Amino acid sequence: MTSSDTAVDRPAAGSPANGRTVQKRDRVVIRFAGDSGDGMQLTGDRFTAETAAFGNDLSTLPSFPAEIRAPAGTLPGVSSFQLHFADYDILTPGDRPDVLVAMNPAALKANLADLPPGGVLIVNTDEFTRRNLAKVGYEADPLEDGSLAQYQVHPVAMATLARGALAETGLPKKDAERAKNMFALGLLSWMYHRPHEGTERFLREKFARRPELAEANILAFRAGHAYGETTESFAVTYEVPPAKLAVGTYRQITGNTALAYGIVAAGQTSGLPVFLGSYPITPASDILHELARHKAFGVTTFQAEDEIAGVGAALGASFGGALGVTTTSGPGISLKSETIGLAVALELPLLIIDVQRGGPSTGLPTKTEQADLLQAMYGRNGEAPVPVIAPQSPGDCFDAALEAAAIAITYRTPVILLSDGSLANGSEPWRVPDAAALPPVDPGFATAPNAPDGSEEFWPYLRDPHTHARPWATPGTPGCEHRLGGLEKADGRGVISYDPDNHDRMVRLRQAKIDHIPVPDLEVDDPTGDAPLLVLGWGSTYGPIGAAARRVRNLGHPVATAHLRHLNPLPANLGALLGRYRRVLVPEMNLGQLALLLRARYLIDARSYTKVAGLPFRAQELQEVILGHLDGPTPAHPGHGNGNGQGHGRQEVPA
Repeated sequence: MTSSDTAVDRPAAGSPANGRTVQKRDRVVIRFAGDSGDGMQLTGDRFTAETAAFGNDLSTLPSFPAEIRAPAGTLPGVSSFQLHFADYDILTPGDRPDVLVAMNPAALKANLADLPPGGVLIVNTDEFTRRNLAKVGYEADPLEDGSLAQYQVHPVAMATLARGALAETGLPKKDAERAKNMFALGLLSWMYHRPHEGTERFLREKFARRPELAEANILAFRAGHAYGETTESFAVTYEVPPAKLAVGTYRQITGNTALAYGIVAAGQTSGLPVFLGSYPITPASDILHELARHKAFGVTTFQAEDEIAGVGAALGASFGGALGVTTTSGPGISLKSETIGLAVALELPLLIIDVQRGGPSTGLPTKTEQADLLQAMYGRNGEAPVPVIAPQSPGDCFDAALEAAAIAITYRTPVILLSDGSLANGSEPWRVPDAAALPPVDPGFATAPNAPDGSEEFWPYLRDPHTHARPWATPGTPGCEHRLGGLEKADGRGVISYDPDNHDRMVRLRQAKIDHIPVPDLEVDDPTGDAPLLVLGWGSTYGPIGAAARRVRNLGHPVATAHLRHLNPLPANLGALLGRYRRVLVPEMNLGQLALLLRARYLIDARSYTKVAGLPFRAQELQEVILGHLDGPTPAHPGHGNGNGQGHGRQEVPA
């Protein structure tokens, strides 16, 4: 078994159980793959939930088609769910699966290249018909032609066995066969000694209105478990002990759920009602779905007719004294840009969450990318600076949402939070915080006239000397009547002004307000203190960079890593820190946007390694790149791009 986050694995054989050998593993990567209608996401999610309950550290990578129902049995219709779980802290969903469950020929063909020699391959033979094989270009059945000889192949007629287990339920044949994913889940749960009580409870709750379907799925799940116990095909089962996590209460959480909880918590810590104005868009829609469940915490959700209406409603809610929030992905940010610029001029709190996906235009709706950084920084007319924050993991999305909301409220500014598809849909164990210990945020509403000349006037653009923020007065506050709008305002008094000197001053004041937001200094992980190379990342590259660095250090090479959470403003110590290292490498899922900003701001030779394939980096991939840069930059990958960072695929060239 290869390891995704460390240089070595530590398997050890255990004692036989029920006539089988039990092997202890420190980590395992499992990938469920099938047709988009085979329930692979549900299967993976349930295995993940039981793994979390068992106490393993884990990380997941769901992958599914953009179409609601892609053509059955075709390569574009393949859906998969990868889970990496271990008895120690891990950082990625794993590079390659140790176990591949393929529910049909398309799933096998789409994923087989990732399975290393000697890997376990469990195949649903019922779908390997001549017609299904032909759909994906197989001229012969790979289960019979010897092409899978390098793998541990376990052919299982899952649909037939599931149908047999449900024979006495009276369910139609088609409905009974649909339970084959639960059969697969039961088999894998037996192989890896996963708990099963939670899955049975989940199925009864999910199908509460149709208890016959709940019991059918439970029967199929138990049949898969029993098949593993009784068949002679599986001579080995595996145990992955629980991880040694810090003491606390944990739950499995996705990035989108964590963002939703962070928004709810921001409303509670600030005492503000929360208003979400949103339009459904992949992969951000789950935030809307989750927030809609929390009306009891003062959350109002509004599904608008389009992206522009969603952000406009959120900004209007902020004017009225609420925490206005809008969620979207890259195409929606484009549509919201004018209203975000208006929020900059109005200087009102507004939280904009961009769950990035592959672009441009509609692009790759269900795949991940980090290509909205420059749009977040500069994608508005005029000088319209906004703070930009990026979480590093699914659980970190909670803290990032809290921090972004606090900045928006304190500094009276829109804030953009850049998540992405891999964080949104991926999951990990999350230590539930003590709600009472979350830091409070005081909105500091204006309650009386504030004119410096002592008159009974309210000046809406009179600034706080420490934060440079203007006062926030809710409509109807006696003595605080005022007007706002998109036309330039006179400093202090807030009346419309076309004076050139005033405009210059207001532009610089708005920029200074953002520039002076205090953000923590950047911390560097440099165990030896003499690393020649700093690998700098942002957003979801945190996991792959950290895992690759572990591997490189285990090989005896010093390498330093650092990760940016605050992209605007940047940490004050960043320039000095970058100057300490002979080389700086910036891996990004774009064509080098952060590297471009660093080279322009700090005049350093930041080197890019870029990828725009809709998939996150692999640890092995970055390990090779880091090793190449320890002795000097390596050439671009053959066949990818034109050598200037503007080609397709992966690039390793100067930014």
